[in-house]
Amino acid sequence: MNELDLFISQVLWELHSTVEWMLHSFKGTVSLLPLLILFELPLAAIVITGMVGHLRNRGRGGPHDADAMPQRYPSVSCLVLCYSEGEGVAESAQTLLHQEYPGHVEVIMVIDGATANQATLLAARRQAAAFRRLPNRTLRVIPKWQRGGRVSSLNTGLGFATGELVYALDGDTGFAPDMITRSVVVFEDPDVLAAAGNLRIRNRTKSLVTRLQSLEYLLSIEYGRTGLARWNLINNISGAFGIFRTDIVRQVGGWDTHTAEDLDLTLRLKQYQRRHPHMRLAFIPDAIGYTDGPETVRSLASQRMRWEGDLYFVYLRKHWRGIRPRLMGRAGTLFTLTYGLVQSVALPFVIGGYVVWWYATQPPVYAVTISVLLYLIYLVLCSWYALVGFLCVSRDPRSTLRDMAWLPVIPLYQLALRLLALVAILNEILRRSHEETSMAPWWVLRRGNRF
Repeated sequence: MNELDLFISQVLWELHSTVEWMLHSFKGTVSLLPLLILFELPLAAIVITGMVGHLRNRGRGGPHDADAMPQRYPSVSCLVLCYSEGEGVAESAQTLLHQEYPGHVEVIMVIDGATANQATLLAARRQAAAFRRLPNRTLRVIPKWQRGGRVSSLNTGLGFATGELVYALDGDTGFAPDMITRSVVVFEDPDVLAAAGNLRIRNRTKSLVTRLQSLEYLLSIEYGRTGLARWNLINNISGAFGIFRTDIVRQVGGWDTHTAEDLDLTLRLKQYQRRHPHMRLAFIPDAIGYTDGPETVRSLASQRMRWEGDLYFVYLRKHWRGIRPRLMGRAGTLFTLTYGLVQSVALPFVIGGYVVWWYATQPPVYAVTISVLLYLIYLVLCSWYALVGFLCVSRDPRSTLRDMAWLPVIPLYQLALRLLALVAILNEILRRSHEETSMAPWWVLRRGNRF
C-alpha cells in the first residue's frame, strides 16, 4: 500500500469514527457544526417553509397566485441603463417591445457617457422605428453626454417616467415575453411596495464558471427569495431587475450616490415599511430576466470583489445607524443584522480564520477528515434545499435538472466565494475600494457624502 492509499484509508477510518461520535454526542455535533446550526439551518428552515407556502398558494387566484392574470393593465416605465453595451442594447429593447402585455409600455433608455459611447447611443436609436410600428409602445432615448454613473442614470430616467410602475433594468439584460404581465399582477395587491424579478444566467453553457453561477442564481435568487418573500424578508432588490411603485420611489428620494445603489434603496424601503407596516417587498419567480455572468475565474472574482466590498460599505459605513428596530422594525432589524451584516461581513472572517487555524493546528489526517465531513454535510443540505425548490418553485424542470447536476461542486464554490469575500472586505476596510467602483466616476463620488 503506497502512502496515498494509506492516507485515504486513515481518512475513511477517522470519518467513520467521527460520525459515530457525533451520532452519540450532541455536544460533539455542536462543537463541529456551530455555523451550520446557528446560521445555515435556521435560514434553510425559513426558506423551505416559505417555498412550501408558495406551492400551496398556486391555483388559488388573487395577486399572490403565480398563475393569476392581471385584472387591469397599468402603464409601466422601463428604465434601461446603458453604458458601453453597443449592439447588446438591441436585445433588451426587443424583449421589452414584444412583451405579451396589452397595456402601455414606456421604455426609457438612458445612455450614460453618450459622447464616448456613440455605438450604444446609435444602437438604441435604431430601435425607434420598431417601437413606432406597435401600439402601446413608446421608446425614449436619453443621452447623458457627460458620464454620471448608475445612480445618475436611474434618477434621470425616473424624472421622465410616466408609468404607474417603474422597472430598473440593465441594458445587457433580456426578458421573457410574459415578464411584465407576471409582475404587474403582483402589484394588484396594494400592500406590495416593490418587487424583485427572477434573474437567470443567459450564457450558462459557456464555461464551468457560468454553470456554477447558474446554479447559484437558482438556489439563492429563484428559490431563496421565493421562500423569503413568503415571510416578508426580502434582503435586496437587484439593480439589474427591480420593480417599484413610481410614486413611492420618488417619496423616498430615488436612488442615492455611491455604490450598491440597489441594496441602499432596499434598506430605505425597509425603513419606509416601518412607517407603513402593512406593506411588504415581494419576489416574482415567474417574471424572468436573463443576464450574462462572468465567464472566467478572474472576471467572476473581480465582480464579487466589488459586490462583497459594497456590502461592508453599505452596512457598516453608510447605514449602520439605520439598522435598528425603531427604523426597520424588530423582525426586519434582526434578519438584516443576522443574514445581512453578520453573515455577509463577519462570517467570512470566522470561516477564513477557522480554515487557517484548523489546518495549522490539527494533524493532516484529522484536518482532511473534518473537511470531507463538512463537505458531505453541506452537500446533503444543499441537495435537500434544491429538491424542495425543484418541487415547489421550478417551472422549467429540464433546465433546472441540468443546473442541479453541478450540486457536488457547490459547497466548494461557496467556500471559495466566502474566502474571496474576506479579501474584498479587507480591501474595503483598508483602501475604501467602493470609491474605485466602475458604477460611478470619481468626480461623482467626490461630490457625495463621504461615509
